[in-house]
Amino acid sequence: MPRPKGDHEARRRDVSEAVWKVLTTRGFGGLTLRAIAAELGATTGLLTHYFPSKRDLVAYALALLTERTIARPRRETGPGMAAVRNVLLHRLPLTDEARDINRIWVSSWDTALADPAISADYETKYAQTRENMRELIVAAQELGEFPDRDPARVAAGAIAFTTGLIVQALFSPTAFPPHRLVELLDDYLDALNAPLDR
Repeated sequence: MPRPKGDHEARRRDVSEAVWKVLTTRGFGGLTLRAIAAELGATTGLLTHYFPSKRDLVAYALALLTERTIARPRRETGPGMAAVRNVLLHRLPLTDEARDINRIWVSSWDTALADPAISADYETKYAQTRENMRELIVAAQELGEFPDRDPARVAAGAIAFTTGLIVQALFSPTAFPPHRLVELLDDYLDALNAPLDR
């Protein structure tokens, strides 16, 4: 007799939570059927129904990570430099949830670099992130809030800068607590916004 649909959906939610728990505590390096089964108190045999191969498990984990990243609430701001700052702040590990998500993203890099398909997907994601930032910088320039600099170059630098802050904060959280990350970002933005020497 087939299981009721509600049971199946409940089990899928349980599996998702177990995958997320393993990711937050062990990263992609510790993502195994055995670890997920232990979180669920189930057998690995049950999980092969959801993940017939390791590749399926990784694909599911990456989709879950993307979904949770997108679902994080964002603080609304006006246009211009306020929007630029807000998006960059949103990237940083300023809360427990943001720290967990950043830890998982960083732990996924090795997996992505080892798999050409995932690597290509990441290349597309990062290019879109830079393009979104470029559009915000153009909008700030149109409002007269930002110097006339190449917006694509500024966007690439800003994303690289915040990625570096993320890595520093994950490895040295006491040296880079949230308030210091905000200060460093504001210093960076102030320097970018300074008039160009002619």
